[in-house]
Amino acid sequence: MKKTLIIIPTYNEADNIKGIISKVINLNVPDLAILVVDDNSPDETGKIVAKISAKDSRIRLIQREGKLGLGTAYVAGFKYAIKEKFDYVFEIDADFSHDPDEIPKFLEKAESYDLIIGSRYIAGVNVVNWPLSRLLLSLGANWYTRIITGLPVYDCTGGYRCFRRAVLESIDLDEIHSDGYSFQIEMTFKVWKKNFRILELPIVFTDRVKGNSKMTRKIMREAAWVVWKLRFLSLVGKIN
Repeated sequence: MKKTLIIIPTYNEADNIKGIISKVINLNVPDLAILVVDDNSPDETGKIVAKISAKDSRIRLIQREGKLGLGTAYVAGFKYAIKEKFDYVFEIDADFSHDPDEIPKFLEKAESYDLIIGSRYIAGVNVVNWPLSRLLLSLGANWYTRIITGLPVYDCTGGYRCFRRAVLESIDLDEIHSDGYSFQIEMTFKVWKKNFRILELPIVFTDRVKGNSKMTRKIMREAAWVVWKLRFLSLVGKIN
């Protein structure tokens, strides 16, 4: 039977983590486990997860020493998934902006595709409760990425994803240094360049109700620079 791992990176998600774990683990998905990668949250998100994990072996925790960022959190999760031989590996946010009820649909498509992206923009604009400025920033970032890199994906920056393990095994994860938006762009670009099958699955993205956004100007600047780096590395044949 295929094994599925849901990776949830956290930093100060104490208000959300119990709910998202409960929602995901109670889905009708066989052989499913959750891995929370917590960056030593001051609100003790990690301690909450540790207590849940002590009672349910399907809930796992990587507790890191500090705020090391989204990209390295997912890389740690990917390495864990490869080591433990999970077949399908998800990225999902802790704040319910990604509806866990969509997970079975992703898994159905994973029979035929190597990377499934929960896309906010493949079927119009499906975003709820974002201010116009944030929506325009996201749309602009994706347009900019497509123009510079040639990546044929409408939602390059979306964080709701399902990878086959073979995709992650093919990428040198130690060479992934980007964070936030740029991490999602870099992973998508490398998957595309390796000729894996990518599908954008329409989703509705709903902005968080509890907690604070992790978006910063540093993340936006990094994303703007990373697309040029990827284009250059591709031109010189050094994408790995």
